[in-house]
Amino acid sequence: MVEADQTHAIEVTINGERQAATVPARQLLVHFIRDTLGLKGTHIGCDTGSCGACSVIIDGKLVKSCMLLAPQADGAEIETVEGLSDGGELSPLQRAFNEQHGLQCGYCTPGVLMAATFLLRRNANPTEAEIRRAIRGNICRCTGYVNMVRSIEAAARATAGSIDAAARASAVIDHKEEEAQ
Repeated sequence: MVEADQTHAIEVTINGERQAATVPARQLLVHFIRDTLGLKGTHIGCDTGSCGACSVIIDGKLVKSCMLLAPQADGAEIETVEGLSDGGELSPLQRAFNEQHGLQCGYCTPGVLMAATFLLRRNANPTEAEIRRAIRGNICRCTGYVNMVRSIEAAARATAGSIDAAARASAVIDHKEEEAQ
């Protein structure tokens, strides 16, 4: 049994930056991200894993950060919504949500963006059904999800060229490595 006053020293990489802290043994990761690190983009909607507002990507997997204790993330690489932009520029996904009106009040948006990011990294050209399946763990009470789906489709189209170019470059490198052996 974990004592309520017990603490743990943890180190994580958040959005590419190494962070170290001593945290209470029972502190949820979402509270560590928001309260200790001051990254307020990850929202707290339910603290029960039901709404998806607190979704982050941990070691390449989409995780609801209210379902994980901060000490359990020790050594992990974590991406939050703040890490999506590049040097202050909106990511193609964020830009698409803005242009396609994919948000209303914005409370669910960080979690939806993280779920969409996770999807698009695994599937550069998802169908509408795949998009809806990817964001089904995110509750939005403002929209009917139509503009969110349109936003994700638009982001997929916008990044298709860069993804194709990266895939071709990777294939050329792989081919050259094979020839060298």
